[in-house]
Amino acid sequence: MSPTPEPSPRVRTCPICGKPRSAEHAPFCSTRCRDRDLVKWLDNGYALPVAPTEAEDET
Repeated sequence: MSPTPEPSPRVRTCPICGKPRSAEHAPFCSTRCRDRDLVKWLDNGYALPVAPTEAEDET
């Protein structure tokens, strides 16, 4: 039986565009993607959807 080859290390990519990430801008690849992520946070783009509670329905 031949030895099982070790899996290659996973290349970490930018969560915005998918390009390889830069150490300088980690976890993003560039200032542009870092800024796009910040704008998304500021515009509540990462808010979790929630069902309204009964108290909110009464107001």
